[in-house]
Amino acid sequence: MRPLTVVTYKLETFEGPLDLLLHLIDKHEIDIQDIPISHITDQYMDYIHSMQELELDITSEFLVMAATLLAIKSKILLPKPPVFADYEIYDDYMEEEMYDPRAELVQRLMEYRKFKGIARHLHERESERSLIFSKEPEDLTPYVQVEPSNPVQGLHTSDLIAAFQKALSRSSRQPAVAKIKRDEISVKDRIRDVAGALQAKGYGGKMLFSKLFHEEMIRQEIVVTFLAILELMKMKKIVCYQERLFEDIVMEWRGEKQIDGLANIEIDY
Repeated sequence: MRPLTVVTYKLETFEGPLDLLLHLIDKHEIDIQDIPISHITDQYMDYIHSMQELELDITSEFLVMAATLLAIKSKILLPKPPVFADYEIYDDYMEEEMYDPRAELVQRLMEYRKFKGIARHLHERESERSLIFSKEPEDLTPYVQVEPSNPVQGLHTSDLIAAFQKALSRSSRQPAVAKIKRDEISVKDRIRDVAGALQAKGYGGKMLFSKLFHEEMIRQEIVVTFLAILELMKMKKIVCYQERLFEDIVMEWRGEKQIDGLANIEIDY
């Protein structure tokens, strides 16, 4: 017994009647601006009949387009009436005859082709992008270079001047009983003294500005100490601030663990 021969019909699927019409126009290389409506209508109706033979569901929009094509075809094939005697009626008739019944359909097809091309381009971009694998974003905050803060931020020049004048007023109140010649102290030496006192407290160690001065200090020592503090602030070894307005200035150590490097510093005085 011979096996049964299975006949398979394959019809292309279209998104709508306009998609089918564009397929027929491109297949037969027809100029979309000058559609042979009779030929296209026949091709379209053959596709509809093929769907009916295969008992496929035909949506209403395909049937509406079929009716539209038949209406356009019949209107083009209608014979022209004789010339009217009434010029007004003749002009109205000629204006109606000058209108191409295919114009609206051509406009819809051109717009559909444009949007279909855009959709195809977006689909290609989507396919290209799907081949790219990206990594989830990470927090790069730890790697961001933070600008060094101003060591005298929040501290006005008048505050330093007031502290300096306060130290001078203390020295002026000491009794001038006798003058003892002292060894001159340099700014470098005073820098090492101040840095050493702060460093002994560790990184972040704090000391009040007034603790660097005592009643027996002379004017030269006060000036040198004041210059040493300004130099340490310039070198970003310490920061100075006030907890509250008019309170004593606090010095905080921000330098290294060792202060050997301070021996070779150069000061522009």
